[in-house]
Amino acid sequence: MCLLKKRILLIIFSVNLLVIVIFISGCENKYEDLDHAVYQYRDTKDLVKFVYNAALILEKDGLKSLDYFRNNRSLFNTTNYYLYIYDINGTNIYHAGMKELEGINLWDITDKNGKKIIQLVLIALEDKNNPHAWVHYSWWEPGKFYSVPKSSCHFKVQTPDGKELFVGGGLNYPHEEKEFIRIVVDGAAQLIKEKGQKALTDILNPALQYNYRDVGVFAFRPDGKILISPVIHDTLSQIQLLECVDEVGHKPFVKALKTLESEDSVWEVFMAKNRYQRVLVKKCLYLRKTVMDGEEIFVGAITDLPQPPWTG
Repeated sequence: MCLLKKRILLIIFSVNLLVIVIFISGCENKYEDLDHAVYQYRDTKDLVKFVYNAALILEKDGLKSLDYFRNNRSLFNTTNYYLYIYDINGTNIYHAGMKELEGINLWDITDKNGKKIIQLVLIALEDKNNPHAWVHYSWWEPGKFYSVPKSSCHFKVQTPDGKELFVGGGLNYPHEEKEFIRIVVDGAAQLIKEKGQKALTDILNPALQYNYRDVGVFAFRPDGKILISPVIHDTLSQIQLLECVDEVGHKPFVKALKTLESEDSVWEVFMAKNRYQRVLVKKCLYLRKTVMDGEEIFVGAITDLPQPPWTG
């Protein structure tokens, strides 16, 4: 009898172990094509997986899956983010947080800074430099009357019957990921390489992707002469970038340019005052080399250094 019990327990244990292995394997396989290791914050990674999961459902079941999303709206409207789905022409076909938007074309919807959000999403979806199609803008929380900063990621989906859609979700008050400024700086550098001096007008435009929240792409020549200022939209007031020091006396631009003698891009950490508590905090400068009309120049942006670097 004892032997029989042992065999039964062994079988139960083996079955449970098999279920766990299958579950873990399935989870790993589901994300094997999704590279989210570049993000420092857990909530950013969770959002990307959340939107990606919905994209997989849409890709498999097509428009039939809308019934599932609508019948389980609470699953796709969390305290941190909610899901939305649009057709490629800008008509909302599902919104977990604001169902009153469903059926409305938002192609020309503009935030308070002039950003045409849907049009920027479509640009991001075609940008190989922006693999998760991040767009940064102002929006409002369901039930609130004021705008909040938002960063949203997106995936394009082709349904089994050939219909093109995109699915997205965003974080309110997002952490400033280093990846966010890499995307805009690399994009600006490529635009300058392709369009030359004409690209500077686009990069200065607050309604385009190169400016969001406290981040703005700037550009300068190797001697420090400013093409786009990191401080004001006026190149008449020249800042001696190469002489600029941080709060502890370091010269981040000088150090960064030394690295760029042998590298194409560089991250440089420096110290600045927190605007709320006026204590010292770490910021990071990202610079990349590019060419404008045959001349080498540098393009960059500054953002907060992730604190703490959530990697789970």
